[in-house]
Amino acid sequence: MKIMVSACLLGENCKYSGGNNRHERVLAFIEGHEVIPICPEVMGGLPTPRSPAEIVRGTVINREGVNVDTQYRLGAKMALEIAMREKIDLAILQSRSPSCGVHEIYDGTFSGTRIPGQGVTAKLLAENGFRVMDAGDL
Repeated sequence: MKIMVSACLLGENCKYSGGNNRHERVLAFIEGHEVIPICPEVMGGLPTPRSPAEIVRGTVINREGVNVDTQYRLGAKMALEIAMREKIDLAILQSRSPSCGVHEIYDGTFSGTRIPGQGVTAKLLAENGFRVMDAGDL
């Protein structure tokens, strides 16, 4: 099976804070499969570390109020191109991320409040027929 995985879940330091979200259950699940790591935010041109961002009325904005939607959408498009080229079977993505959130995202107030929704990459992959899974579902 070919599995696309949020790179932060694999231990890559690409999280907005400069750290990672290494996830032992993800690592165990993908063992023996072909793994394609992605970080749509970095792929879209954002640095690590970077200001946290949330989706505000459909647009990705960082904590300072800067519109970073173009970078997020570019990273999502690049992730979709990789998924199509590699013919992935599954994408395992980081929970609540404005890129990768599968079931829920933060509400755009930077208060930690969660709402139902998808990050831009998760949504684009799902809209194009790819199976997406939240890392928390493992």
